[in-house]
Amino acid sequence: MVHEALLHVPNSDGNKNIDMVNQIRDSLAIMGDNSTAFSLPQPHLQRTKLCDMKDGELDPMYVKKKEQLKQLVASIIRPKIVQGRPLNGKEFVSFLEQILEALNKGEIPSTGSLVEVFNKGILERCLKLYNERMAKLSLPLIEQSLQEYHERSMEEVMKLFEEQHFGRHHAKKSVEQLEEEIEKVHKNVIMTNEYRSSKLCEALYTRCEDKMDQLQVLRLPSMAKFNAGFLQCNQSFEQECVGPAKTNYGHRMMKMLGKSRSLFIKEYNHRLFNWLVAFSLVMVVVGRFIIKFILIEIGAWVLFIFLETYTRMFWSAESLYYNPVWHVIVATWETLVYSPVLDLDRWAIPAGVIVALFVLYWRCNGRRKHGSSWLLPLYNNNKGGPNRPRSD
Repeated sequence: MVHEALLHVPNSDGNKNIDMVNQIRDSLAIMGDNSTAFSLPQPHLQRTKLCDMKDGELDPMYVKKKEQLKQLVASIIRPKIVQGRPLNGKEFVSFLEQILEALNKGEIPSTGSLVEVFNKGILERCLKLYNERMAKLSLPLIEQSLQEYHERSMEEVMKLFEEQHFGRHHAKKSVEQLEEEIEKVHKNVIMTNEYRSSKLCEALYTRCEDKMDQLQVLRLPSMAKFNAGFLQCNQSFEQECVGPAKTNYGHRMMKMLGKSRSLFIKEYNHRLFNWLVAFSLVMVVVGRFIIKFILIEIGAWVLFIFLETYTRMFWSAESLYYNPVWHVIVATWETLVYSPVLDLDRWAIPAGVIVALFVLYWRCNGRRKHGSSWLLPLYNNNKGGPNRPRSD
């Protein structure tokens, strides 16, 4: 019918229309020869039961057309040959499943996978840059400084990635992957910083604890020396302990220092009182038998009597320690025992040995050569000497 319509087209424009008609007719003829389309009639009137019917129950024309369709498909398709042998239907389905699985896993290159492979090298370089920057850190650091350094490194890494990455849609996935990897490294750095901070603060805490224990057992009790050691421990901890563990160990440090100070003050007055009593007795012996200087012996006896008798008769232990006289004694003791120039607790034994040697030398040689040159009264040892006048 189309051919007949084209044959009866009025020749209005002459030869041009005739040429156009001939071209259309030739095209339709070619399409008719290559066309494989045909219609299938309705299989059965009861369409809802078609799945349960066999070919004998269907329309014979439909069955005939269906067989023709199968033959046509079989003539058109080419057998799929894999590794030199053709595949049947089940094998071909299994082959398609393997292809789909490989595509899903990215084993077969695609446009997206190629972009990911290209960006993978960039991700590795960016991650390496971040690791190198974080490796330069001298841990431990305070948390704010570590976070600021991490943010600056992150900005530099993302700038490098923006300059070199490929693709837009797949670049978003690469950015997310890069952020995840950087976050893992960042968490590891945070854990390392916490560990090193804890080790450093613990070492400082232990050192100060040992220092406080040493100050509790001073040979010569000195509040000034204890306060100096207390201040030194506190300052060294505040300056050297850094990082997340500083807060926790800071509370422990203040509690430990407070307990040590209370214990030292509690024992200080009692130990100082015993030391003064022992010192007065020692000076009695020195003034009586070694130097033989009567004023030293008298002063030592006065101090001993004052400490052991007067204070116990008129003052209690608590009132003594709050008395102005006791404060004067404590101030004098502190001046003699500890100063920035001389620490008598450290040099007490060497100084005692030197003084003993000097006294021994003076006793043996000094008085024999030069005689006594004291201007103050000494003990008279010549009561039984040969120059004593004879009595009647």
